[in-house]
Amino acid sequence: MCGHATEQYSRRTILGVATAALATVALPGVADAATARRRIPLDRISIQLYSLRSLLQNDPEGTLSALADIGYRKVELAGTYGRSATEFRAILDRCHLKASSTHVGIDGDLNRTIADAKILGNSLANVPYAQFATIAEWEAFAGRLTTAAAAFRKAGIALGYHNHAHEFAPIGGVRPYDVLTAKTDKRTVHLEVDLFWAVTGGADPVGLFRQHFPRVTQYHVKDMTADGQMTDPGTGVIDFRRIFAASCHTVREFIVEHDQPADPLNTAKAGFEYLRTVRF
Repeated sequence: MCGHATEQYSRRTILGVATAALATVALPGVADAATARRRIPLDRISIQLYSLRSLLQNDPEGTLSALADIGYRKVELAGTYGRSATEFRAILDRCHLKASSTHVGIDGDLNRTIADAKILGNSLANVPYAQFATIAEWEAFAGRLTTAAAAFRKAGIALGYHNHAHEFAPIGGVRPYDVLTAKTDKRTVHLEVDLFWAVTGGADPVGLFRQHFPRVTQYHVKDMTADGQMTDPGTGVIDFRRIFAASCHTVREFIVEHDQPADPLNTAKAGFEYLRTVRF
């Protein structure tokens, strides 16, 4: 997740996570010479600014400047840290960064949300979190998401949904994620797949990509240790090379993220370097 809520897991769940992670673990030598030549273009690498929230609140310009120095050209927003959309856009411009994507809510003043997104220069937006106790509530939310996506589309912005793990846990035998994907308009609502949370929920990201092609347009790239803990991209067991090789042709953004980084800028640098150098 982008840190917008906290999920707790039992020991049994963590063991299940480890099993799921091992299903996507990288094996040495599996990529042949042809596939290993592919890489992620620099203009598709981004970072979710929630990962740097502890720094952005007090020093947005210094933090964004540091990201630019690392090599980032674009970012994904999660709020503007007490600044107006116009003020934050000015900081982004001075740091030569583009906020191509943003996380937004759709239950407030939608017109204001869309207007701010346009000021900030967003071309993509995602609802970062939703959780309901019943399938009926998930169906109702899917309807609201489709309605909001139509409004965003008129403004030239694509609206999608960002998953966590709980969407893959069945309610009465039905997975909320299946409801969301079936009950939203496939033409207007895209999917931002958080790879860590998808694996945590027991889903195979490659399977999700293929099942919902071409709706998966963004990845949150965060890694997992063998015991199910979050770690910087490239330092865990998730087989990103396998995932990227199967889907890189239509995924528009690969977004570095860590919900609780010990050193946010170090995570930003490690994530950028991994995505810049990984071959698949």
